[in-house]
Amino acid sequence: MMKQAFIKGVGNTAFGRLEGRNTLDLMAQAAKEALTTAGLVRADIDGVLCGYATTMPHLMLANLFCERFSLRPQYAHGMAAGGATGAAMLMLARELVQSGRCRNVLVVAGENRLSGQTRDSSIQTLAQVGHADFEVPNGASVPAYYGLMASRYMHEAGVTREDLAEFAVLMRNNARRHPDSHLTQEISVADVLASKPIAEPLHLLDCCPISDGAMALVVSSEPGSGVRVKMVGAGQAHFHQHLTALRDVMDTGAAAAAKIAFKEAGLTIKDIDYLGVYDSFTITLLMLLEEVGFAPRGHAAERVRQGEFSQLGALPLNTHGGLLSFGHCGVAGGMAHTVEAYRQFAEQAGPRQVKTPTHAYIHADGGVMSSHVSLLLSREG
Repeated sequence: MMKQAFIKGVGNTAFGRLEGRNTLDLMAQAAKEALTTAGLVRADIDGVLCGYATTMPHLMLANLFCERFSLRPQYAHGMAAGGATGAAMLMLARELVQSGRCRNVLVVAGENRLSGQTRDSSIQTLAQVGHADFEVPNGASVPAYYGLMASRYMHEAGVTREDLAEFAVLMRNNARRHPDSHLTQEISVADVLASKPIAEPLHLLDCCPISDGAMALVVSSEPGSGVRVKMVGAGQAHFHQHLTALRDVMDTGAAAAAKIAFKEAGLTIKDIDYLGVYDSFTITLLMLLEEVGFAPRGHAAERVRQGEFSQLGALPLNTHGGLLSFGHCGVAGGMAHTVEAYRQFAEQAGPRQVKTPTHAYIHADGGVMSSHVSLLLSREG
């Protein structure tokens, strides 16, 4: 009989500029907290999955971290799937636990991307997601790729810049209630519209910041002594890598990944009462919500205005502030959505606490809406 898989503990650093700490320092801090909340010691960890780090591009980063953190697992390796890496690692951790290969898998990632990398270096590194022949030589950056995609989607779905701005404001309001957030200054729709143009139609406040930070989770075959957060479904879809190969902005692969996860979990969209959805840009969040089906095409912002995605709404969204305001330090930024979902299940979200969720939908994407991973979590008992 296949074993079950539970998220047993979580941990994180603050996000922002964290001078004097490198990638391994940050990962170790988050991992220590995750083990503590899981009620485990290092010897209990028999599996380690580690996300890539642009500031420490080591060929064996998982082994390097294990050495630093005094772990001797029977299974360990690093992973890279862009922004979807964290969710993909959690999906694999679930498979390792369900198969009986491991009992307790530590999933960890972190980077000092803000303090340990120059702006130009970061832009150059991230731009390599573009096609080496048709995109990178034209000097495109990641915001430029998303700006082009946004223009097409907004044209087809009837979305406005004001619609995008609603999501930036919602995420900032959420982040203001989290003590570890990178950005907490209050903003308005007018502020978003008036912010510096980066890659039209995207302006500065439509884009996530670059942060330092780390996240860690423990996936186990046995639940902890407190809340039982079970991983009940997972799915992936990979329709393209490069923007020039994206055939249809209405069908990026997000819905396909979600369909697999929902089928496996035996749940529907109507069962979901918490959302953790990737939001590297405002357009990312809007497109994912609409493609998966949490809002009709062109009407996701309307749900924001009606308060449905707010902390007190029917479907709370990214209550930690998301990548747009909590911060983005690479792989760990995407993992924060699951860490926050766990804390909401466990009623540990403090001033961000929503009505205790029963089922959460988590989604992450990498590249330019290229690799998609959907996860479904349920609270038992």
